[in-house]
This record gives sequence, structure tokens and C-alpha cells, in this order.
Amino acid sequence: MNDSTTDGRHSSNDVLRVVLADDHPIVREGLRLLVNSQPDMRVVGEAADGAAACRAATELRPDVLVMDLSMPVLSGADATQIVKRDCPDVRILALTVHEESLYLTRLLRAGASGFVLKRSAPEELVRAVRAVAAGGTYIDPSIAGAVVEGYLGASSEVEDLPHDTLSDRERTVLVRVSTGFSNKEIAAELGLSVKTIETYKARAAEKLGLKTRVDIVRYAARQGWLEGPRGAGAGSEDR
Repeated sequence: MNDSTTDGRHSSNDVLRVVLADDHPIVREGLRLLVNSQPDMRVVGEAADGAAACRAATELRPDVLVMDLSMPVLSGADATQIVKRDCPDVRILALTVHEESLYLTRLLRAGASGFVLKRSAPEELVRAVRAVAAGGTYIDPSIAGAVVEGYLGASSEVEDLPHDTLSDRERTVLVRVSTGFSNKEIAAELGLSVKTIETYKARAAEKLGLKTRVDIVRYAARQGWLEGPRGAGAGSEDR
């Protein structure tokens, strides 16, 4: 078996359980040190190829699986599809050197919750793990443009209704969701409860006919909300 586990499930419910999947031991070691240095995260397993990543997800049921896109045996995209089929509650964060829209949109459609470039700062990965663990979608600001390009070139059954059908608050929440903020982060920013944020999100999605996370990101891409760092296209009506 090409994966190894560390200490299994952690006793604290506040600690995010993370599995690392990358075929380079040095990369995994660096990621392990980074994750374990956070007070709210713990690496509970590792995998050196796509098939081992699937096994680790099934056996360990982590909160987040950080997965390299280019791996032996099974690619990151293929492994992501299998994990999301067998372990739908496991959130997958893609770690990649690729910036082309073809790679990124394929992995998002397979079920990944976000992307972080390997050249990004360490704090970007930490933020991304927290965001996807909380149910959000995280797109590295450096590749938001590529994701936009991929979605604008893809066919979609989602009708591009104008966002002026949304209230200012609904639009603000949907923008934040599409650019990787968790419900908890949005609630803290706007001074509202998490339940209220969930209500705004549900109302916005219903108005626009958005049924999945992929629909929300695609709609955001078409509206230009993903342009710039952390959704600079969000506007300022909520400030």
C-alpha cells in the first residue's frame, strides 16, 4: 500500500483532519509540517498516488483531502471523482502546478472544492483548507481568471439571469460564497448569524436556478465576480 497513516482520528472535534496526497515525499513533508503547525488542523494520513488517495479517504474519512493533480496510478481528477462518489462528505482541495483552464474546470466538475497553486504562499493553503472544510469553494486568486475562461467556454444549462434579481445582501453573500468564503467567515464579516447567511445563500440560489456549487461558481465566473484577489468584482454595496 502506497499510503501511510499517522495517528488516526483526533480526539477534538475542533481539529480539522487532513489527508495529503502527493507523489513527492519532500512536498508531503513540507505540507505536513505546515498543516500540523496550525492549532486547528492535523494530518491523519498520506498517499503517494491516486489509488492510495482513494483508499485513505475511504478508511480515514478526513475533513479535507489535499490532492495533487498529477499523480501516478490514478490522476487527481480521476481520484477526485471516485472519492466524491464513495465519500461525498470528504472535501477535496486540489494542489497543482497547472494553471490552464482545461485542468482546473475538469477537476472542479469532478467534485473538487477548490484549487491552490504549489507556488502560492503557505498561508494560502491554510486559508483554503479552512474554507473548503467549512463548506466553501476556494479558488486561488492567481488562477481565478483561468477558471473564468474555462467556464465561459463551457456549455451550461444554468440560465444567466441578471444579478439585479437579487437583493443587495443576497448578492453580497453569493459573491462571497463563490470566491471561497465560508458561511462562518461571511457571517463574521457582515455581523450576521451563520443561519441568516445560509438563508440568503439559499434564496439567491433559488432565484437564479443554481442547484450546485459548480453552478454557483460558473454563474460567478460569467458575472465577473471571480476577477481579482478574493472576489474583487464583488462590489462595495455591503461595506
